[in-house]
Amino acid sequence: MENGFVDCHCHISAHEFEEVNCHMLEIIRHLFMNCRKFGALLTLFIYSLITAPSFIYTTQIYYPDLVAPCFGIHPLQAAEGPQQRSVKPQDLDVALPHFYNHKERLVAVGEIGLDFTPWCAPTQQDRDDQVTVFIKQLSVAKELDLPVNVHSRSAARVTIDTMKEQGISRALLHNFAGKPSVALEGVKAGYLFSFPPAVCRSKQRDKLIKQIPLEHICLETDSPALGLHQHVRNEPANIILPCRYIADVKGLPPETVRLVTAHNAYRLFPKAKTR
Repeated sequence: MENGFVDCHCHISAHEFEEVNCHMLEIIRHLFMNCRKFGALLTLFIYSLITAPSFIYTTQIYYPDLVAPCFGIHPLQAAEGPQQRSVKPQDLDVALPHFYNHKERLVAVGEIGLDFTPWCAPTQQDRDDQVTVFIKQLSVAKELDLPVNVHSRSAARVTIDTMKEQGISRALLHNFAGKPSVALEGVKAGYLFSFPPAVCRSKQRDKLIKQIPLEHICLETDSPALGLHQHVRNEPANIILPCRYIADVKGLPPETVRLVTAHNAYRLFPKAKTR
């Protein structure tokens, strides 16, 4: 089971994939076949659902050998038009029953976290509400004995400090872009970090990748976002790109990165391994 890649963070229920086919199972088959076509033997998608409607929509999925669901309320929520707004506690109130109703299927709580980007969370109240929602979901994860899949844009230190304060020991910080010193605090706490194909666009995160031990790194695509090229739909088949990039930065064979990151993923998400 651990011979292939593991995409630790993707959104295969996103509307960008709807053109493939209206049925989720056909979308999954299409994405899996694309992985094989491009030489990426993908063992597992760990897909994140970030709104209550998206979770309800994908309850039709039963493909346990290939997909494993996470559910959480993202720090940014859809607003009118293309804009996003900062999450409010009432957004979580509506979603809470889904954690418990589907707890046997979930392999993690996520995507949850903090996003203090100024245009997304311009006020202190916005940031306080995000922290409130984040802490409540960390509590749910502890209650259900699940790891967390975490977003931390413009809030790396606050995110890691909050998780440590709340006694979280199992976490994946996806698309992490904080300072290496902050990442190493997360490493000390036992957290893992994942990187998507977008990491290949520049060398800005080379120092970060060099300093994080491989035993604390996973691979992700964040499909359909964060691909190699902006404004081009990303797919799980591109999981091979961050693998090669991380291998190059660390001076390791890509095969080693693939094997170790897959092992890390199953260690962090043990329910995925036993599905």
